[in-house]
Amino acid sequence: MTGTATPADHEVADFNLNTVQAETELRPFRFLWASEDNPNRRLTMQHLEALNVWPLLAAADGGDAGAMAAIFREALGKEQWTDFRATPLPQYKLKALFNAYRKHSGVQEPGESLASSGS
Repeated sequence: MTGTATPADHEVADFNLNTVQAETELRPFRFLWASEDNPNRRLTMQHLEALNVWPLLAAADGGDAGAMAAIFREALGKEQWTDFRATPLPQYKLKALFNAYRKHSGVQEPGESLASSGS
């Protein structure tokens, strides 16, 4: 057995994940999406960087659509996810919502960099 002994609690760690903090405020993302009962229904999604990664990584095997569904499911939470899915949603609206959510969360579009001039 080539083992590495488990370090004792008093030994120095190479990295302390407990001390890592977000670089920016992880403000929730709020949007309107009318339902049959509520034309002004407001939904709130957790910030993209605040989501639990384990369900997202598991969903990545399902391709882009599976990953996107997992992001919405995690960000909205169980109750809002069920409510959100109860209203038919065209793809163009989902795409616009996802782009706005990514922008809110500070995620770059593929191929875009902070150094882009925009020209």
